[in-house]
Amino acid sequence: MTELAGKRVFVTGSGAGIGKAIATLFTQNGARVVVSDLDPATSKAAADEIGAAGVADCDVTDEAQVQSAIGRAVEILGGLDVLVNNAGIEISSPLLQQSTESFDKIWAVNVRGPFVAMKAAIPHLMESKGNIVNIASIAGVGGSPLLGSYCATKAAVIQMTRVTAVEMRPAGVRVNAVCPGFADTAMVERLVPDFEAATQVPFTDLVAMKQGRLGTPQDIAEVASFLASDRASWVTGSHYVLDGGLTASLV
Repeated sequence: MTELAGKRVFVTGSGAGIGKAIATLFTQNGARVVVSDLDPATSKAAADEIGAAGVADCDVTDEAQVQSAIGRAVEILGGLDVLVNNAGIEISSPLLQQSTESFDKIWAVNVRGPFVAMKAAIPHLMESKGNIVNIASIAGVGGSPLLGSYCATKAAVIQMTRVTAVEMRPAGVRVNAVCPGFADTAMVERLVPDFEAATQVPFTDLVAMKQGRLGTPQDIAEVASFLASDRASWVTGSHYVLDGGLTASLV
């Protein structure tokens, strides 16, 4: 496939999970991808496996590191067409019992990280008339026990996506978000014991009832690939919900 042929792409948090699936599919679809992660060993292994164009690691909470990584990606690729903001963390806690320190941490990774990455990437994306894909969550459009701060951060990502899309439309830069439901990732696996304790329902039963099945990283990568491609040339300011009908159902 050549849906993304020639596209120059930087993906945060792409050493594993959803980010790696995105980097893999984008490469298969013809893009040249620079992988980025917090752990250099993880990103190098992923880049080697994928056949990525290179690696530019960063801690997304450190603006200087993000600027440096995007600069390095531009050097490797000769420019930038697509930024995918995938790096993120979860914290499971009743909201008002959560420590202020952990609240600040999740905000720094999930909101400040995409913010500083977009700031660093936008001059290059304006030059290429490129686009941004932010990985948000259905947690950004509905509340969930134990995920109060995570919900707040993903709602913020959706709103930043909307505003950035409107502000950058005159410059020819598109900005969209993907909002997955429960997917087969290490992050969701870590949440299972707390969710089962809170709901008194086996997690597999909860997923089957609410969304049919767990999503896969590939499911999410497919939609991200579409949004990054020229097929989505009139799509901006949107957030695409991928949840097997979870948010559509009242029962």
